[in-house]
Amino acid sequence: MLTAKINDKEYKIEFSNNNLSEGKINDKNFILDIEKETEHSLHVISDNVSYKVTITDINTDTKNVKLKINNKKYDVTLTDELDRMLKTMGIKSKSGQAKKELKAPMPGLVVNIPVKKGDFVKQGDTLLVLEAMKMENNLKAEHDLTIKDIKTEKGNSVEKNEVLIIFE
Repeated sequence: MLTAKINDKEYKIEFSNNNLSEGKINDKNFILDIEKETEHSLHVISDNVSYKVTITDINTDTKNVKLKINNKKYDVTLTDELDRMLKTMGIKSKSGQAKKELKAPMPGLVVNIPVKKGDFVKQGDTLLVLEAMKMENNLKAEHDLTIKDIKTEKGNSVEKNEVLIIFE
């Protein structure tokens, strides 16, 4: 079972198939017709209503997903059984740790690096701008940090999970 927290409201989701198109949300059955349009967008039909779903950001460490559904923005936090078990045992998940590096979330082209070695950066400040699929993605600091080293340059093509910036 998966729990999705959207705008401070929780939904308990159970899927009954591997393609995630059938199951229950808060014990109510659902069936979705899902068609992938691009790597980050879907066309979904539920109860004869059409939805254009765009994934605008994914943070795999915090299990947070930012969605745009029919041009309305949603911030979704996902929790699974392992997360709940770790919480009851008093163990912090990976998201509780301060990151020591910024990795490319997807392949792309570095179009801007507004920071330099030695800079102190506040949480939410842009560290690097990565162009992927004709979209510019601002990669931001998840906590206050100091730049220890920059492992790429403007104009470089990078691969997914490539280390871009190291923090102190």
